[in-house]
Amino acid sequence: MLDPDRLLPTSGPEKAIGRALYDAVADLPILSPHGHTDPRWFAENARFPDPAQLFVVPDHYVFRMLFSQGVALEDLGVPRMDGGPVETDGRRIWRRFAEKIHLLRGTPSAMWLAHSCETVFGIEDPLTAANADAIYDHIDACLARPEFRPRALFERFGIEVLATTESALDDLRWHRMIRESGWGGRVITAYRPDAVVDPDFAGFAENLEVLGGITGCDTSTWEGYLNAHRARRAFFKEFGATSSDHGHPTACTLDLPQKEAAALYERVRPGGASSADAEAFRAQMLTEMARMSLDDGLVLQIHPGSMRNHSSQVLQRFGRDKGFDIPTPTDYVTALRPLLEAVGLEPRLTVILFTLDETAYGRDLAPLAGVYPALRLGPPWWFFDSPEGIRRFRETTTETCGFYNTVGFNDDTRAFCSIPARHDVSRRSDCAYLATLVASGRLREDEAFEVAHDLTYRLAKEAYRL
Repeated sequence: MLDPDRLLPTSGPEKAIGRALYDAVADLPILSPHGHTDPRWFAENARFPDPAQLFVVPDHYVFRMLFSQGVALEDLGVPRMDGGPVETDGRRIWRRFAEKIHLLRGTPSAMWLAHSCETVFGIEDPLTAANADAIYDHIDACLARPEFRPRALFERFGIEVLATTESALDDLRWHRMIRESGWGGRVITAYRPDAVVDPDFAGFAENLEVLGGITGCDTSTWEGYLNAHRARRAFFKEFGATSSDHGHPTACTLDLPQKEAAALYERVRPGGASSADAEAFRAQMLTEMARMSLDDGLVLQIHPGSMRNHSSQVLQRFGRDKGFDIPTPTDYVTALRPLLEAVGLEPRLTVILFTLDETAYGRDLAPLAGVYPALRLGPPWWFFDSPEGIRRFRETTTETCGFYNTVGFNDDTRAFCSIPARHDVSRRSDCAYLATLVASGRLREDEAFEVAHDLTYRLAKEAYRL
């Protein structure tokens, strides 16, 4: 299924250069500094239940596309919030997936699936309705073998470090189990405080009480609330965290006097905050988190510009993260200025900016990251971690902020077997772009080899302090 020269230049001097660059980085270790795989997999090291649970049920890239063509999420095994009936027969889910596999043609998901099937499970035939059962049986038989357990695959994939993402209220039991197991794989956590930072988050007021209970801090006061975050960040660092992650509707920041910030907290703390107060509180907390990062060294990631859970019906029935996070236009220049006025010139701080609004790359993000010492650009994510999205990113940002104000690649996935596939797409796409710069006289060949290595490995290692 896999063309060995996929995504690389197809003709001219770029072809040989692109292949040589890719060969130089293809087997470098994988750094996965931001993602959403389940730490329980590596803690318990149990076999994956079946092919559907590995490739379909956890992957919203896959099931959102099938849902768009009328396939019910229940029929794909996606759990319901009320515990209602959904398909539990993995073979039936797999058959439905195979019947609709053509819907993924031309998408990065199709390439990730082909890569996983061939390189992980040795399957060279494309999945179809006709061979669905045979491929299911083959993968299922593989999953029963020790070399296909999560830890073995982690090592086989060449993963040097993998970061999961946990709520500020998580007890990190699975990370503790990993640490106490003696296994040498490096699986770390990342601090995701949305549940206790976003007044619009379900159960916000109750979450604040839980936060106070687990930290011993008085979250009924502004000072106690901030101390609770400091305590949780320190706890997460004990389990390897090098970053925090913030998924906000906008990139808005504020730097209010502490008396005003305390008054704002008093208004939002009971729940039911106005939309203006909720936005202001999220904005203030980004700046507060940046200041905390100066103290404890955590890298601050901002993932703004998504209208989360666009369908209230799907949210109510299936919960969050079910493929209904939709991009919105996002301003960064005005929105980030309060934070940047406060701490943007601090070289000890690293703030990694992401976007779902590609129009912001050349207009906002590259110029900002090209001058503020604290800023770096995160790679394309969600809708744009594709060959075309990666190339557009490089073409739009490199001339303004260069390569070295970016941070390599994040796979940002819940589907474990797609990690090497996603990193391979990034490496090939970057090498293809570098080959065009060499062929057109904009980059020396020796420079291109150094940049290829940096984009693949060094930039992520340094930016995320790994």
